[in-house]
Amino acid sequence: MKLPLLALILACLSLAAVADEADVKKAVEARLGKVEKIVKSPMAGIWEVTVDDQTFYADDKANYLLFGSLHETKTGKNLTAERLFNSLPLELALKQVRGPGKNVMVTFEDPNCGYCKKLAKEILTLKDVTVYTFLYPVLGDDSYNKSKAIWCAPDKTKAWTDWMTNGRTPPVASAKCDTSGLDKSAQLGRKLRINGTPAIFFAGGERVGGYIPAQEIEKRFSESGS
Repeated sequence: MKLPLLALILACLSLAAVADEADVKKAVEARLGKVEKIVKSPMAGIWEVTVDDQTFYADDKANYLLFGSLHETKTGKNLTAERLFNSLPLELALKQVRGPGKNVMVTFEDPNCGYCKKLAKEILTLKDVTVYTFLYPVLGDDSYNKSKAIWCAPDKTKAWTDWMTNGRTPPVASAKCDTSGLDKSAQLGRKLRINGTPAIFFAGGERVGGYIPAQEIEKRFSESGS
């Protein structure tokens, strides 16, 4: 069941008073479907619940359901988006470290995307960053074939950087290469409703759809205090 994407929904569940995790989960499932994950939120008496890839917040008695983002007033952080960032399966991504690598960003990119190539060149100018790139071939069969060749290369990150910044085509992938990780990256992109590349995620929870130059990336690192 796909639920509508609204900025904020407050709905009464009209359920019996409950208190523990199992009862809250059961009560939410009775109205919304299978709960994929449930944890206590930073706000007292509120549970964070994931249903159908969407995050909701339920009160401790499961009388109310809130759909939206939870923000920390002191820091301004979007805790909902930050949790999503921290849950990304980074083992599926190509990792590039420049300098100490303290600042972290995640990208979803297509190897035939012109703006992704511009972004790749901008990343080379950053002095302190760790970039995790999920291969996300959405521009046709050639994009998938190039992604597969990069994924199957002995040094994935080098193959990616060489292609995106210098146009060096990686060797054709062996038929024996396991591409399950590449397929999982594509599934993740669809799950996150990424419709174009590049898509950029920052550790503080901000999501940017499209290319931004190095100066803007540095600005976001500075603002987040990461």
